[in-house]
Amino acid sequence: MSLSFMGQDQNQTNANASASRRPPELKPGTVKKLVIGIAAAIILIMIGSSSFYTVQEQERAAILTFGKYTGESSAGLHFKWPYPIQQVITVPAELTQRIHIGYRQEGTKAIPVDDEALMITGDENIVSADAVVQWKISNIRDYLFNIDNEEQFLRNAASSSIRAVIGSVKLDYAITDGKTVIQDQVREKLIELQAKYKTGIQIIDIKFQDIEPPSGQVAEAFREVTNAREEKNTKINNAAKYENDRIPKARGEAQALLENAEGEKKSRILNAEGDVAKFNAIYAEYKNNPNVTQSRLVLETLEKILPKAKIFITNSNSDTVNYLPLNELLRSGTGSTAAPQATTPPATTTPEGGDAQ
Repeated sequence: MSLSFMGQDQNQTNANASASRRPPELKPGTVKKLVIGIAAAIILIMIGSSSFYTVQEQERAAILTFGKYTGESSAGLHFKWPYPIQQVITVPAELTQRIHIGYRQEGTKAIPVDDEALMITGDENIVSADAVVQWKISNIRDYLFNIDNEEQFLRNAASSSIRAVIGSVKLDYAITDGKTVIQDQVREKLIELQAKYKTGIQIIDIKFQDIEPPSGQVAEAFREVTNAREEKNTKINNAAKYENDRIPKARGEAQALLENAEGEKKSRILNAEGDVAKFNAIYAEYKNNPNVTQSRLVLETLEKILPKAKIFITNSNSDTVNYLPLNELLRSGTGSTAAPQATTPPATTTPEGGDAQ
């Protein structure tokens, strides 16, 4: 009896434990409300995640409303209506891009593409031309809707422009002096094509890497021609440099000689005019009193030809014989007892009615 009661108690305990582990019964309609709530939350999360978008610094975004272009947005966080009402397409509009014509760049190695590089010149020679085209998106609407594959279109347009320009020039000109001119003409044609087809692409620049004949004896011959022409241009430039250096110096020296000659000329003219004025002044005085001037000239001449002679001037206007103690005068003049020096003969003049001896 005790065993049976113990078994009944154990069964009752197990029944109570299983009843406690059973989930509570839900009221009618609760499950439906839970499903609707979960679905609504998922929808709200999807709408929120698709209504906000971010545009990077080098990008611009085109906004399409029901598939129609309706606007653009720049860098930053923006809001839009969820798909399918609005759709956003981002493009690297602020980034300068480039494509290679005639070769492909794989890391640091350049792989030639002969189909693009080889072309015929105006004198029916074959030339190999490699170029790099730099471009960026200028009009997002035209870029998205007017062309399908922008890179292929730009590659075809660049190849066509290069072939058109090189096909109109001679090989010698293309590989020597004409590279810069050809480059400018290709750029102009490429810009015209973008404007004609409204691609929304802006051509920034095009640079030729090489314009040369195919490898072989022809390339070597043209390379020698190119080297000879470069040497010629170098010598011409050196000669022009020497000319530009020497001509200004020669002109300066010639101008200096002219100025010195002009200065010498003016100096001599002024000296001659001074001598003439001096002679005219003396001649005017001579005309006023010829005897005085004559006597002065005689005395000045005597002083020049006899610089050490003693000259005595006396008045011989009277009838009285003048006594000249020449020895005493000479002694007092020299302060010694030396012999008297030579004297000049008396000069006879009539200044102011008198005579000089």
